[in-house]
Amino acid sequence: MPSDDSTERAVVRTYVPAYQKAHWQDHADELDMSQSEFVRTMVQAGRSGFEPPESTSSDDASERSPEEPPSRDVTPGGEGLEDRVLQTLSDGGHYDWDELLTELTDDIEARLDETLQDLQSRGQVRYSGRHGGYVLDR
Repeated sequence: MPSDDSTERAVVRTYVPAYQKAHWQDHADELDMSQSEFVRTMVQAGRSGFEPPESTSSDDASERSPEEPPSRDVTPGGEGLEDRVLQTLSDGGHYDWDELLTELTDDIEARLDETLQDLQSRGQVRYSGRHGGYVLDR
């Protein structure tokens, strides 16, 4: 195992459905990131809710590699993901991955619809029927 201060890289391989990989690639492109950088950043952001409280001390900065940025909150201004997972599971039911994902993202469609309506009303975004999607209105 490399020492804590090593910046040596290692390969991590995972398998996901093709649609998910495509979605991740699209999101990475929107953020001007490589897919590897995107996945690494999202994993680090997700891990922030699973670390013990004592690891959130000032020692965190020394544990990260020099090129690794600090994780950002994946739900800025909102309820933390960990709290939402625990709240959802508190009913004692069993949820598979897709059911849990649906429970945690059920309001995203309504929020997206509202946001797109607001952006369209301000003339910042428009729907192009010809191209079958939304585009910045320049």
